[in-house]
Amino acid sequence: MSKSFFLFVSACLMSLALANEPISKPSKPSPPKEGEHVAAEPKAESKAAAKEEQKAAKEPKGKLDSKAAELARIKDAQAADDLAAKIADKLVEIRKEKEEVAKAAVRSGTRTALPRHAHPSTPEKSTDKHGEKASPGEHKAGVIHWSYEGDGGPANWAKLDAPNSLCESGLRQSPIDIRDSIRVNLDAIELNYKSQSFSVIDNGHTIQVNLSGGNYLNVSGKTYELVQFHFHRPSEERINGRNAEMVMHLVHKDRDGKLAVLALLIVAGQPNAIVQSVWNNLPLEKNEAAQAIVKIDVAQLLPKNRDYYTYMGSLTTPPCSEGVLWMVMKEMVELSEEQISIFARLYPMNARPIQKPNGRLIKESK
Repeated sequence: MSKSFFLFVSACLMSLALANEPISKPSKPSPPKEGEHVAAEPKAESKAAAKEEQKAAKEPKGKLDSKAAELARIKDAQAADDLAAKIADKLVEIRKEKEEVAKAAVRSGTRTALPRHAHPSTPEKSTDKHGEKASPGEHKAGVIHWSYEGDGGPANWAKLDAPNSLCESGLRQSPIDIRDSIRVNLDAIELNYKSQSFSVIDNGHTIQVNLSGGNYLNVSGKTYELVQFHFHRPSEERINGRNAEMVMHLVHKDRDGKLAVLALLIVAGQPNAIVQSVWNNLPLEKNEAAQAIVKIDVAQLLPKNRDYYTYMGSLTTPPCSEGVLWMVMKEMVELSEEQISIFARLYPMNARPIQKPNGRLIKESK
C-alpha cells in the first residue's frame, strides 16, 4: 500500500480515539454568594431552556451516566462504520490501480502477432526437426512458434527464425509433386530392421515414434540408421498432382549426420497392427513421451513391392535443411478408416505446401 494510505488510516484511528472520550457531566449551578450581583431574569425562551437545564441537573447521577455511555457507544459505532467504509473504498481504489498497472505491463511486454516481414527479437530454436528425437520444447513467451496456419504458417517460417531462411530461399525444398521422372534400374533398398522398444510423443506438430536403435537401411552403398518415424495428413508428397490420405516418414541418419527419408503413402483399407500399437500408446499430454511396454517390428510397415521414386530435397519442417535423400515407395500401405480418423482428430492438417522442383532430377524404379 502507499504511504498516503497509511497516513489516512492513522488519521482515521486518531479520530476514533477522540470519539471515545467520555462526555463531560453537566455541573450543578452554585448558588450566588452573599453580595454577588444576580443577573436579571431572562426572557420566556431563555426561561424554558433554563428550566430544562434545571430539570436535567436534578436527574439522578446514574441516569446521566447511562445516557452518556449510550451516546458514546452510538458515536463509536458510527465512527467505526465510517472508518471501515473509507478503508474498503481505498482498498478497491488501490486494487484497481494495480490491475491497470498489470494490464499496461502485459500490453507493453507481450506480442501476440508477428508483423509481416519482421523477425522476432528473441527467435526460438526448433527442437523437433526431422532426424532428431523429439524432446519437450520451450515456447518462449511472446515468440510465435512455427505451425501450419496463421502467423506461424509455412509462408512465414523463414521470418520466424534466421536459421529457417532456406524455407524461403532454398532451391531443393520438399515436398514436391512427383512427375516427369525418368525410369531406370534403381539400386534396391535393403532393410535390416528388427523388433525393438519405442516411445510415442505428440510434439505439437505430429505424432512421432522414437526408436531404441539398431535398425538400418542400405542403399547405393550407404548405410543409414532409423531414428524415428512420424505422420502427416494429407500426404505432403504428390504423385502426378494427387495426394494420399496420409504419409509416414521414416527418418534415417548416417555417421556423417546426413539424412535419408523413406516415405510410405497411406490409403484407407485394412487396419495396420504396427500403427495400432502406436495409437494404443498415445501420450495424454503434448511433449511428454509415453514409453511402450511392447515392441514393434518396423519392417512390417513396408509394402511388399519395394519400387520407389528418389530425388534430393529438404526437411519439410523448419529449418528446412537441404541435402536430404528422399525415397518415396510407389506402392501405398493401408490403414483402416478408424486409424486414419484417430490421427485426423489430433492433426486435421499438418502438411507443408508443395515446393517448386527447380529442375531437379527425379528417378523411379522400372
